[in-house]
Amino acid sequence: MPLKLEPGTRLVVATHNPGKARELAEILEDRFELVAAGELGLPEPDETEQTFVGNALLKARAAADASGLIALADDSGLSVRALDGAPGIYSARWAGPSKDFALAMRKVEERLEEVGGDDASAWFTSALAVAWPNGPAVVVEGRVDGTLTFPPRGDKGFGYDPIFIPQGFDLTFGEMEPAAKDAMSHRARAFGKLKAALL
Repeated sequence: MPLKLEPGTRLVVATHNPGKARELAEILEDRFELVAAGELGLPEPDETEQTFVGNALLKARAAADASGLIALADDSGLSVRALDGAPGIYSARWAGPSKDFALAMRKVEERLEEVGGDDASAWFTSALAVAWPNGPAVVVEGRVDGTLTFPPRGDKGFGYDPIFIPQGFDLTFGEMEPAAKDAMSHRARAFGKLKAALL
């Protein structure tokens, strides 16, 4: 019996990040009734895995089992080639406990200055996991490549969006209209795979 997500299903989105919750809702095109883990007062599990896929699965499982609802989780981050893929799975942690991404972007810039060289290539990865309470799970991964730019530009996105210019574009994710970003982002690519698997 193939796993299917029926339109209108109530899903818990395993995130406490309002920007990410909003973006996931837009990518899901209002097919489902979404409730954020934060709204249900679910605890945030420790992200103990070493990969985006592992952490997405861990978050989806924790939210599904705690809420009794099918859960959708995203684990995503920015990887910088000159920094050996950092911050990677630690992208949110670089922003500190107060989730200060201005600080995180400065940290990326400082680290790049420390290593020298002029390789500004980077990529965003998004792993999306859907888990059924005490049941099966499906996880997929999407990636978008680009280059970094400093100082940050634009205030439309969240996280590291203002320093990331996707390949083939002149605007940063922070300068793009949400619909334009949603059409080609790492999260959109992962969702395309998820759609093929579940919808």
